[in-house]
Amino acid sequence: MTQIDLAKAMTALAQADRISQGYVSKAEAGRIAVSGARLDLYAQALHYPAHLLRIEPNVTGMGIGLVHHRKKAALGAQHLRRIHAELALARLQVRGLLSSEADAVHSFEHIAVTDLESPSDVARAVRKLWNVPAGPIHNLVLIIEQAGGLILVRDLGTRDLDAVSTWDGDEAPLFVLNVHAPSDRFRFSLAHELGHIIMHPVAGATVLQERQADEFASEFLMPAADIAAEMRGKLELNRLLVLKQRWRVSMAALARRAVTLAAVSDWQYRNLMIEMSTLGYRTHEPGPVASECPHIAARTAKHLTSLCGLDQAASLAGLLPDEFRALYLPDPHSARESAESDTYTRPADE
Repeated sequence: MTQIDLAKAMTALAQADRISQGYVSKAEAGRIAVSGARLDLYAQALHYPAHLLRIEPNVTGMGIGLVHHRKKAALGAQHLRRIHAELALARLQVRGLLSSEADAVHSFEHIAVTDLESPSDVARAVRKLWNVPAGPIHNLVLIIEQAGGLILVRDLGTRDLDAVSTWDGDEAPLFVLNVHAPSDRFRFSLAHELGHIIMHPVAGATVLQERQADEFASEFLMPAADIAAEMRGKLELNRLLVLKQRWRVSMAALARRAVTLAAVSDWQYRNLMIEMSTLGYRTHEPGPVASECPHIAARTAKHLTSLCGLDQAASLAGLLPDEFRALYLPDPHSARESAESDTYTRPADE
C-alpha cells in the first residue's frame, strides 16, 4: 500500500474523520504520536494487531546489513526493501511462536573463510559438525531444522529472488524461501543461504561473497569426494538427468560442478549449456525432484493453537487469525506444488 492508499483506507474506516497522506507520512516518520482511536484505525486498515505496530524498530534484532539474499541483478531496490521488511515481520512472527519454547538451542556457528580455509573446507566442516553422512543429502530442510534453523516458504512477489536469510549470531538463523523456486533450485538456494549464514557474519552482497556461497552450496550438496567418480566419462544430458535424480540438484548445477572438478572442459560445459538452451531446459528442466517442506514453524503454530486457541496463537505471532491460519496452518504441500507448475525463468548464471 502507498501512503495515499493507507490514508484512503483509514478515512473509509473513520467515516466522519478524513485522514490525509500528510498525516500518514508524519506518523510513519515518527513526527507525531499515534495512539488510541488512530492506532486502531491503522491496525484495521493494515489488517495487523495494534500491538505489532507499537514495537520499537530495534526490537526486530535485525538490520539491513545482516540480510543475505540470492537474487537476480534485475531485482529493484523497492522490491528488495519490501522483501527485507517481510523478512523482519517473519522474524517477529517466529519469535512470538517460539517464545513458549524452553531452552531453544541451535548448532550453528560462524566459520570464517581464510587463506587456509576455503568455502569448500567450510562446507565439509559443517557436514562433519552436523553428522551428515557421505553422499547425496536426501532432505536439506530437515538437516537445517534439526540443527535449529528456522525455514519459512513465502510468496515473495517476484521470480527474481529465490531466498533471503538473516542471523544475528544469537537467535536461530531464519531462512525465507520463495514459493516459486522449483525444487532443484530451491535446494541449491537454501544451501547458498546456509553458506552466507555460516561464512558471512557481515552481509555485503559482493561478488566475492556470492561466489563463496555458491562454492559452499556445491560442496555441501555435491561433495567432491563422493560425486567426482560419478562424473567421469562422457557427461551428456541423459547422464545429467540421472545424476539429478540422485543428487537432487539441477542439471545446470551438476554441469557447473563438473567443471570445477575438471570432469569436463570449459568448451564441453559451454556446449552442454547451448544444448540445454536449445531444448528449453534453461527455463524448465525435465525430471522434477520431490519438494521439501519445513515443519518447525507449522508444528509449533498447531501446538500453540491447540493449547490456547486460534486468536491467542495468532496474537503471539503478531497476526490476525485469518493470516495466521493462511501462513502457518495450511496444507504444507499445496502452495509448493501449485507454484512448481508455473513457468520459472532462471537467472543467466544458472
